[in-house]
Amino acid sequence: MGQDLRNWNVEDESFWASSGKSIATRNLWISIPSLLVGFAVWLYWGIITVQMINLGFAFDKSDLFTLSAIAGLTGATLRIPSTFFIRIAGGRNTIVFTTALLMIPAVGTGLALQNPDTPLWQFQALAFLSGIGGGNFASSMSNISFFYPKKVQGYALGMNAGLGNFGVTTMQILIPLVMTFGLFGGSSRTLVNTSGTLIGKIPAGTQTYIQNAGYIWLIFLIPLAIVGWWGMNNIRDEHVSPRIPGPLGAFAIMTFMLLIGFFAAGVGLWLMLPAKVGGSGWNVDKLIVIPLVIGTTVGLLYLIPGSVGRNLSRQYKIFENKHTWAMTIIYTMTFGSFIGYSAAFALAIKVVFGFQHLVVNGALTHNTPNPAGPSALMYAWMGPFIGALIRPVGGMIADKMGGAKVTHIISGIMVVSTIGVAWFLQKAYTSATPQDYFLPFMILFLILFTATGIGNGSTFRTIAAVFDKEQAGPVLGWTSAVAAYGAFIIPKVFGEQLKLGTPENALYGFAVFYAVCIVINWWFYLRPGAYVKNP
Repeated sequence: MGQDLRNWNVEDESFWASSGKSIATRNLWISIPSLLVGFAVWLYWGIITVQMINLGFAFDKSDLFTLSAIAGLTGATLRIPSTFFIRIAGGRNTIVFTTALLMIPAVGTGLALQNPDTPLWQFQALAFLSGIGGGNFASSMSNISFFYPKKVQGYALGMNAGLGNFGVTTMQILIPLVMTFGLFGGSSRTLVNTSGTLIGKIPAGTQTYIQNAGYIWLIFLIPLAIVGWWGMNNIRDEHVSPRIPGPLGAFAIMTFMLLIGFFAAGVGLWLMLPAKVGGSGWNVDKLIVIPLVIGTTVGLLYLIPGSVGRNLSRQYKIFENKHTWAMTIIYTMTFGSFIGYSAAFALAIKVVFGFQHLVVNGALTHNTPNPAGPSALMYAWMGPFIGALIRPVGGMIADKMGGAKVTHIISGIMVVSTIGVAWFLQKAYTSATPQDYFLPFMILFLILFTATGIGNGSTFRTIAAVFDKEQAGPVLGWTSAVAAYGAFIIPKVFGEQLKLGTPENALYGFAVFYAVCIVINWWFYLRPGAYVKNP
């Protein structure tokens, strides 16, 4: 328990049966809840902002979308340095340290929500810090990939990612419930608009303890950091983490690398955001800024001197492999869509179906509360729940059918369901009774979430089959880093298109991207003469 491992060879069936499987299982089942809480803290702004509207916080709806977008951009960027943590710092050191760091945004969010006069910039700073939880996915997946043989990689990675992603669903169910009573003390606030939980609507005038949305995660983070320290392992073999320093040295290296990611993300956000919410006001296009942020992060990490720099240079060889770039695009389609829709789903339901869209003085308005509208907090958890639950199943199906074939099928389903969601969304956003369109909108969105979950599991299988053991871990981290920008892009695009009155255009654009991914997947892995046939 907790000791460093050497001569770790899980491809040897006798070693795997005698001791490897039990050690791998223990590390997996500590990794999963740690990753789950990371997702919860990263993406809880999608629920918190809905309740901020219900409590009458004095912020524009479009400004509240920026909180999810900020957390999304930071979390995605921090996945880049996190991709390389396992080889440099060791698995146990990494998971324990990054889990403990989540206590900072959790406490800060609770304190900020207690004060109704907290300015927007403080919420933005906390959203920025909560990106730590998003970064944890890359290191967690890379770590678990070293513990399991190729024959069960689809299952192991699907379990870690799928159950870890339950952090989104857990958060969407737990936060509305814990806000209904004074679990951590402090003053309450009065609901201005009707709210909701999984079990029903909460009427306006009810007292709510919104600060619990941050504090509740300490109940899990403190024991997880302790259990991780005593129960997880560093693998010290040459192909994993051959020359890691002691714990304090490992923590210092990871802190420096995370600061590089924070710096790049901060510059990117400043370039993009309007002046009224703390940006430069230049409104630089996201398609320019995101490559700039990625390039800056990768470049600055490469300049780190000494053994860390040499270690990174070895891992950077993944960028010479064409499959790294193909799988980055395909994985963005699956995981990027899942995480982006998870971040935007609750607020989109609230803004589109929670208000009547009336023509006043010849102009369409969106400010009249809809008493017949569905509660976002009652329904938003369903999509992420299904997407996360189905992910290990997707991995197991892909282990039998081949990853590329499964990915191809779900890509077509994603194109069709996205176009359908867009059509009903457009109808709802121009209707005085948008609730009439909620049922088909919800069904199609759940199909879309299901497809992203299955496809996410199938891409894990493809990566495990295409890359050797040394490269598979860093590739999982890298692809997840780029895909995680979906948590920024999707809320940002939704917010922009809602402001223009055309939210359906965001989804039509995503459908075009999915069609491009179908072509890439076919060319690399399914066509006659493919580079690797249906891995």
